[in-house]
Amino acid sequence: MIHFLIHSPQDSVGVAVVDLVAGQQCRGVEMENGREIQLVARTDVPLGHKIALSDLAPDQPVLKYGLPIGKATQKIARGECVHVHNLCSRRWQAK
Repeated sequence: MIHFLIHSPQDSVGVAVVDLVAGQQCRGVEMENGREIQLVARTDVPLGHKIALSDLAPDQPVLKYGLPIGKATQKIARGECVHVHNLCSRRWQAK
């Protein structure tokens, strides 16, 4: 079963296609090339939310669709949910 999708090989997050539960072994697929990745969800990740594919440092750009969508506001571990509680969206950043 596929649990999350990765839009681009450069992405630092995947998108959950089902609700993920902390401790669950998850399988994701890169949409561009079909490469599979496995990781353990460290937190619950609701359907449609993002899951970190690697550890992210504070202020590190978060990539989705191969483009920065925002910056981490705190340390985010691989397998954690990435959402408004730990991500500052580019939409709201001063230009």
